[in-house]
Amino acid sequence: MTEIHDLVPHRGTMSWLSRVIEVGPEHLVAEADIGPDHLLLRDGRLSAATGVEFMAQTVAAWAGVQRRAQGGQPLIGFLLGTRRYQCSRSHFALGSTLRIEVRRSFQAENGLSQFEARIAIEGEAVASANLNVFGPDDPEAFLAGHAL
Repeated sequence: MTEIHDLVPHRGTMSWLSRVIEVGPEHLVAEADIGPDHLLLRDGRLSAATGVEFMAQTVAAWAGVQRRAQGGQPLIGFLLGTRRYQCSRSHFALGSTLRIEVRRSFQAENGLSQFEARIAIEGEAVASANLNVFGPDDPEAFLAGHAL
């Protein structure tokens, strides 16, 4: 399986995924091991709010797989928002492995997409959300205000 750093633009302490488990045309499953060097770990805990970023990075990995299949490199994308984020825990603990699954539910021609996302720990579903993302063909031009 392809390495995470080959699929996402995130590097160093900003790269939170450990490995890709499964990938398909409309979905991707990844795992993230919460280690002692995690950027946001405090007193052995990560806030449950970090679940949204784990989900977003899993979407980025899915997009990276799609770009690689077309001979391209991973590009930055934009998390526009999330709806219905629910988490049954107040935090994720040091030593936990999160299993994150994303499934594309909508794709517009302009790069707007929606994904359904879930996080499980040891087989128990602990978080879910819908993510709205934007993946422009030329992120640098978009950031410079030259394209939408």
